[in-house]
Amino acid sequence: MSDNVVVCIVKPAVALQLGDAKTDTSRPGVSVIDVTFPQCQAVKVQEISFKNYYTAFLKVRLLRRNPSNKEGASKWVTCLRSHRLMPNPHTEGGSQDYFSIYRQQMLIEPDDVTSIRFILQQPSSTWLNFTLEDIKIHQCVSEDSERDIPPWFSHLTPVDQPPNLHGLPDPQTVSSSIQQMWALTEVMQTHQTAAPIGRFDVDGCYDVNLLSYT
Repeated sequence: MSDNVVVCIVKPAVALQLGDAKTDTSRPGVSVIDVTFPQCQAVKVQEISFKNYYTAFLKVRLLRRNPSNKEGASKWVTCLRSHRLMPNPHTEGGSQDYFSIYRQQMLIEPDDVTSIRFILQQPSSTWLNFTLEDIKIHQCVSEDSERDIPPWFSHLTPVDQPPNLHGLPDPQTVSSSIQQMWALTEVMQTHQTAAPIGRFDVDGCYDVNLLSYT
């Protein structure tokens, strides 16, 4: 998931009621959530992420601005059709999972988008309510974003490029020297006597000259 989240306005879900909403007591199975951007900002969408809440199928439509049109006319287009969020609408599976819809999954290129419409469907009457939560729109990184790259990133050594070892000793010579030192240490430990040496002990006797009178 990318971090380029766009500031947007998520409107409350609106249920689409068939027939007379006052006399028809059946629960509507379709809701609509509209997402707009401040000041009619046009966004190049990279990813749409959200948390599901008992929505079985999802359809996404985009209001795209036509840059070639001098009048700036916009047109609604469908970028995702009947995307399944719950494997079985009557069971809990996928009902509260997080989802991401990436640019590559969309039917059209989501460029110059000024508004997004989510059409939610839940054919099962098991659930009283269904919606989408925590909706986030992620935009594409601009091509001229090299200035945002930290300076140390350009100094990293590529994986396929060997490091510069100029001025360092030969690894083979260092390895040979370490092996010789290790062998010498082993020899010294082997011939080391286990008998303790006293401070004034000379060949098993005390040297009178080394003793101090108190």
